[in-house]
Amino acid sequence: MTITKIIQKDYTSSILNYQFKLPLEMEVLIEDNDPVRLLSVFVEGLELTDLYNSYQKIKKNQVSPRQMFKIILYAAMNHIYSSRDIETACKRDINFMYLLEGKPAPDHSTIARFLSAHFSQCSKKTLAEVTEVLLDIGEISGVQVFIDGTKMESVAGRYTFVWKKAVTKFQNRLAERIAVFVEGLELSYGIHFIFNGTTFGIRTLKKIRKRLYRIKEEEGIIFVHGCGKKQSKLQKDIKELETYLAKYKEYNQKIHTCGERSSYSKTDKDATFMRMKEDHLGTGQLKPGYNVQHGVDSEYITWVDTNQKTNDTQALIPFLQDMESHLSFRYRDIVADAGYESEENYLFIEENGQIAYIKPGNYERSKKARYRNDIGRAENMTYDEEENSYVCHNGKKLEWRCDTERTSKTGYTRVTSIYECKECKGCPCKTDCIHGNHCKTPIEERKKTLHVQKTLNAKRKECVERITSDYGKQLRMNRSIQVEGSFADIKADMGFRRYTYRGMENILAQNIILAIAHNINKLHNKIQNDCTGQHLFELKKSA
Repeated sequence: MTITKIIQKDYTSSILNYQFKLPLEMEVLIEDNDPVRLLSVFVEGLELTDLYNSYQKIKKNQVSPRQMFKIILYAAMNHIYSSRDIETACKRDINFMYLLEGKPAPDHSTIARFLSAHFSQCSKKTLAEVTEVLLDIGEISGVQVFIDGTKMESVAGRYTFVWKKAVTKFQNRLAERIAVFVEGLELSYGIHFIFNGTTFGIRTLKKIRKRLYRIKEEEGIIFVHGCGKKQSKLQKDIKELETYLAKYKEYNQKIHTCGERSSYSKTDKDATFMRMKEDHLGTGQLKPGYNVQHGVDSEYITWVDTNQKTNDTQALIPFLQDMESHLSFRYRDIVADAGYESEENYLFIEENGQIAYIKPGNYERSKKARYRNDIGRAENMTYDEEENSYVCHNGKKLEWRCDTERTSKTGYTRVTSIYECKECKGCPCKTDCIHGNHCKTPIEERKKTLHVQKTLNAKRKECVERITSDYGKQLRMNRSIQVEGSFADIKADMGFRRYTYRGMENILAQNIILAIAHNINKLHNKIQNDCTGQHLFELKKSA
């Protein structure tokens, strides 16, 4: 054989004594306890009706939706998230070939389209089906759910931000320039434009443009274009007006896209700029991302939600409502950290027939001596329920003055009672009792006031009693292990730290793929380590 034979597309022709070989049974090459076998059996037990309904037609000789689902899950289990890398693995990896069952490897566009066009339509229903299977085999308790959230970075550009506050400011400045411009038009053409108020909207600007074009027709003015041609004043005015109109529309569109958010990204309009723990510059700057919520039971992720909120407080109620609408059972014990504490959340959980194990925001501070010895706090004063008043450290009475109401973004109205002491003059404890230097009034002339949220304090007291019990301590310990451990598994063990898709639906679908892959890995490890059916870690008993 000469070396020149190697330069041809069919490499088999350059091999000496090449002969046709029958394919070896692939299954015998895979170990009996390989997780790919568990994945295949688990997915075969799912109905996946909604996934199949998302297809109009399924070709006979191509990869089925069930096999595509297996491939995507197994890729996530092995830290492969690029559709091109998954395509390569399907051609070279024997485990992927085992899942394909002799079907040709799908190309990268088919793999990407599967998640964005098909699985995103039924991702939550599929997760609910997986959770129900875990409940049926006794791997989750269905009693306690541990909830926590994290922020993950979007694939959007890090410097493509649009800030609602800045856009609103620019729009107001533009409105002022337009007002001056319209006054000049009125003087130039001797007409009066009728508008409401002192600002101009898009409809008013269009009416002004229509009036200027009418003047053009009446006077027979011809507009010219190109270099070296002098434009009339009317043409310049119309051109400037259209520039203002286009800019005004742009600002309106940006504010509408923001909605209730303070920002969004130009390259992923569903992403919101948030502070994240992972900072590539180490400066704590804002990056585009999503707030991911996990509900974990027995180390399995039983529910996932994605939102655009920058904090977890407002995410709890929508998470519980969404989970309850998809699952056939309701969790009894809701365990979360201090980031979820609010009066609205306490009342919702109670009215929903559930029990809250939420760590209060002041729990750690309340254990310190400085907090307990602070005479200016309402918790360290005596409350007289009959007279509805507090008695301070010096025996002075703080009488009820009024109740104020404040409505949150979610529509919940919170009542705050204000108490005031009228005998603070000459009190030797005033400097220790009255805190804060924000008031310009000298401390000698100030009176002690208390702002008390009675409902929140009552629910917080009940919750402290629950979380300090033996069962409550066990739940708090398990929360730090299980739900925070789920994020550690996804970010560290599975190597996922940045999304590869854009848009809220696709991001949710990718989060659910990660959750199901995490569950299969967890089930495999529990089976191999003979620890299935264990729901809670036991508290370590002190010697």
